[in-house]
Amino acid sequence: MENVFRYYEFSDFFIDNSGTFQENDICFSELNEQHFLIFEKQTKDTELTYNLYVSKFNSKKEIGQKPPEILELLVDNYDKSIPEHRIVLRKYLY
Repeated sequence: MENVFRYYEFSDFFIDNSGTFQENDICFSELNEQHFLIFEKQTKDTELTYNLYVSKFNSKKEIGQKPPEILELLVDNYDKSIPEHRIVLRKYLY
């Protein structure tokens, strides 16, 4: 997954303090000034999973600090080996 984050220029992971992602680590990539893709990193029973969301904030400074105005789950348990998951990510970034 690290290659995915670097390739698509996601931020480093940081703790969500907004309550939106239950204090899980998140990272983001900027689509435009108000829309962002967010990966949420979750650990369930020692299994690491990633959920991909599209979101809207007033600015990137609000990510992880305030709840988003809009939040839509795009992919639950993202797996880079599944073509449909990769297509969803590329759809938003290109």
